[in-house]
Amino acid sequence: MSNVGWQGWIELYFSKVFSEKNKNAIERITINVSIFGFIVHLLLILGKKYDVFHSRIDNILLTDPISAIYTPFSIILIYEIYLLVHYLPRSFTTSVSKQFEIISLIVIRRIFADIPHIEITASWLNSPNNLQLIYDLIGILILFFLIFLFNKSRNKIMPSRLTNNLQRFVNSKRAISLVLLPVLALTSAYTLISWIHMQFFNPAVINSYELNAIFYNEFFTILILADVFILLLSFQYTERYSQLIRNTGFVICTILIRLSFSTNGLTNIVLIVSSVIFGLLVLRIYQATEHLEQKIA
Repeated sequence: MSNVGWQGWIELYFSKVFSEKNKNAIERITINVSIFGFIVHLLLILGKKYDVFHSRIDNILLTDPISAIYTPFSIILIYEIYLLVHYLPRSFTTSVSKQFEIISLIVIRRIFADIPHIEITASWLNSPNNLQLIYDLIGILILFFLIFLFNKSRNKIMPSRLTNNLQRFVNSKRAISLVLLPVLALTSAYTLISWIHMQFFNPAVINSYELNAIFYNEFFTILILADVFILLLSFQYTERYSQLIRNTGFVICTILIRLSFSTNGLTNIVLIVSSVIFGLLVLRIYQATEHLEQKIA
């Protein structure tokens, strides 16, 4: 198959899979399923209250109605992952911005899971649950502000002129998105089945940190591999030092986010915030370099 035919095939299937019609349909489904999941979670909490059933996650998500917010946030995160794969071919910067938004939503989701376990009468500095809430609340404020700064800087980037080389690069990224979508779908199904199996057959204890890492350990690992693949492809289409360093820096951001799932407490938030700060600094330095090169030219 010729190069033109290969590119045409990728463009055709990408436009079908990630069409605006499909995006809107998935958005509507996400909203409806989120509402349904919220109601089901509330019913489960009610059933637990009256000892209708027992589960090994009773003490994590079934103790307080506030915990029910965890479920719709989990469903919304799935839609955000779809958007990440959808926007992946646009630019490395857009993809990283969406990653930052996803990890911030994961932190918010964890807050709703941990609020029912706050020890109001205990010393806040001596209670691990209370300290985690403080870390998360401060962390989400910092993340919200940093993501705002990152997106503000991102919006200042002028679109590159669509050359033949750039078009081939974009189509290569579209091909990665088409492969990434079913891989992530299968991975999410596998982790869900494994988690359900663990609930009934595995005696290991689950805590809220492990619960938040379910699927997202695998997701960010796969995303790192995809980002590295795109980075290697970019070497074929650009020789600009600043752009290569920017793309490499964004891969490091994803690695830092992935590492955060292996930790808890303050270290977890520090790694997440460090990822966004690193990405913001890389973007700002890249823009300053580009501006200087344009002035010299």
